[in-house]
Amino acid sequence: MKRIVIFGTGNLATHLFEVYKYSGDFKIIQVYNHDPKSLQIFNDQVAITTNLNEIAPADIYILALKDDILAEISQKINETNALVLHTSGAVSVEVLNKFKNRGVFYPLQTFSKNKKVDFSKIPICIEANTAENTKVLNELASEISEKVFGISSEQRKTLHVAAVFVSNFVNFMYTEGEKICNDNQVPFEILHPLILETASKVTKMSPLESQTGPAKRNDQEVISSHLELLNEEQQKIYSLLTLSIQNLHGKEL
Repeated sequence: MKRIVIFGTGNLATHLFEVYKYSGDFKIIQVYNHDPKSLQIFNDQVAITTNLNEIAPADIYILALKDDILAEISQKINETNALVLHTSGAVSVEVLNKFKNRGVFYPLQTFSKNKKVDFSKIPICIEANTAENTKVLNELASEISEKVFGISSEQRKTLHVAAVFVSNFVNFMYTEGEKICNDNQVPFEILHPLILETASKVTKMSPLESQTGPAKRNDQEVISSHLELLNEEQQKIYSLLTLSIQNLHGKEL
C-alpha cells in the first residue's frame, strides 16, 4: 500500500481525501494546511499538521494548492524521495524540478466541496519525469477513474484554457441568465431542461453543428428586441457573442 500526504484543504483536496478513503492500494496518512481552522474537518479522520517540517514520510505527496503558491510551498518542502505531484491545469511540471520524482495529477472537472462527483467518469491527465513515475501515476489515477490520459504540460495548458471557456465562462452566462429571470419574476428552473439538453447535445455532435439561435439565423429583429431588455454590461456581452457567432457561421451583422 502506498502512503499519500495531501497538501491543501480546498475543493479538490477534500474530494481526493474522500475518494481515496476507500482505496485498497493507497492510503492518505496526513493532510497539511497552514490554517488550522481549515484542518478541523479532517481532525478525527487522519493526521494533520500546519508545519511543513512535520510532513510525514510517504510514497506520494499531492500538492492540491492554488497555482500562485505552488512554487513557494514546493521550495519549502524538505528534500524527499517521494513522488511529488501538483494538480494544476495551468502550471508546468517544471515548478517541481527540485524533486527527483515529480509529476502532475490533474482531474479535469469543476469541484465544489458540498457537491458529490463520480470520480470514475472524471478524466485525469497525468505527466511524470520518468517511466517508473508514470507507471505509479497511472496506478494512482486508475484507482479512482476509468479515464486516464498522458498529457504534456503544454497540452494541459491548452486544455485548461478550453475548460475555462466551456465551464467557467458558461457558468457566468448561467449567472446572467438567472439574474434576467429574477429581475423579471420568472423561475430560473424553467431553463434547466434547455441547459441540460444543450450540454448533452455537444457530447454527441460538434458544438459548431449544434449552434442555434437568433445570432446564427441573423434575426436582426429579435436581436434588437433582446438588446433593449438588457443592461449596459449585458448588452456588451450579447453583442460580442452575437458578432462572434455570426462571423463563425459566415454571416454579417
